[in-house]
Amino acid sequence: MKRIDLIAGARPNFMKIAPIIDALRAAQARGGSALRYRLIHTGQHYDKAMSGSFFEELGIPDPDINLEVGSGTQAEQTAGIMVGYEKVLLKDASDLCLVVGDVTSTMACSIVARKMGIPVAHVEGGIRSLDWTMPEEINRVVTDSITNWFFTTSDTANDNLRRAGVTEDRIFFVGNTMIDTLLKHEGRLRPPACWTSLALTPQQYCVVTLHRPANVDGEHKLLALLQAIADNTQGVPVVFPVHPRTAKNLREAGKALPSMHYVDPLGYLEFNYLVKHARGVITDSGGITEETTVLGVPCLTLRDNTERPETVTIGTNELIGTDPKKLPPALTRLMAGQWKKGAIPPKWDGKAAERIVAQLGRLLLAS
Repeated sequence: MKRIDLIAGARPNFMKIAPIIDALRAAQARGGSALRYRLIHTGQHYDKAMSGSFFEELGIPDPDINLEVGSGTQAEQTAGIMVGYEKVLLKDASDLCLVVGDVTSTMACSIVARKMGIPVAHVEGGIRSLDWTMPEEINRVVTDSITNWFFTTSDTANDNLRRAGVTEDRIFFVGNTMIDTLLKHEGRLRPPACWTSLALTPQQYCVVTLHRPANVDGEHKLLALLQAIADNTQGVPVVFPVHPRTAKNLREAGKALPSMHYVDPLGYLEFNYLVKHARGVITDSGGITEETTVLGVPCLTLRDNTERPETVTIGTNELIGTDPKKLPPALTRLMAGQWKKGAIPPKWDGKAAERIVAQLGRLLLAS
């Protein structure tokens, strides 16, 4: 019997870890798996809006262990997670530490596990933005530098790992577990309260999400972006589920834009209902660009780079940059129905987690 620690700490992790739990449970139910898991929540995202609702909606069981790290600086959170996870492993070590994505919890738990002689598997390994101003890029590079086995989402990620000297026998191109979650729950998506209160109709509104410091830290930059969006969406409602960081800045700015509607953070099922039926999505998130690609929804990314280039080369995403002056021509094309038609990247088919669990069985039971 082999036991895997599944590490989850922030909202993007929950969407990526849920199908792996499902696949492990399914393998156990069939009676042919010697793999067991222990779900460890680091508490990096610790409030109900950012964490609890995702567990409920995605059918994730209560964590076996919650490190309850809470808020703090990058260093404080990293240190808290490392100290907490080390205590767990000293008391009861597992056979593998499986981390997903690129948040602080991913890097911190990988370091602890490897220093204690426990192998690490990284789901979503190999992606790179080459932007060292992003904390996530540092997390990715550090994690991948000590990872044993990589489960990748794209050929680009595979190539990044090869260039870094990773051998083929450690790279497994499996697909995208975030898309596993989307496809599983697509039929359960439900309209949020604002669908009725704003009288929204399909294709007749846009969705905005902004949270990166380059876009939201500073009243003038944020307002300039929102003004450009409002001025170039032809008066259709623009729904903005407001990240806590952004909400603070908006309150301080105190400026109203008639077509811009700020709503509270939404759960998974409600947010993706909005995305699925939107005319387009304007975002600085990486994960949302993957979901819009699979849903066939136009996506404008307010960044100069992306760690998910397949959403641009294959999917519906375009990099617009962070300059508000670049928004009008892109929004004009969107509103005129002249956006490019995307396709779905290889292996984004809802079966990534099944491939991961099958491969983990071969790797762990052979060791």
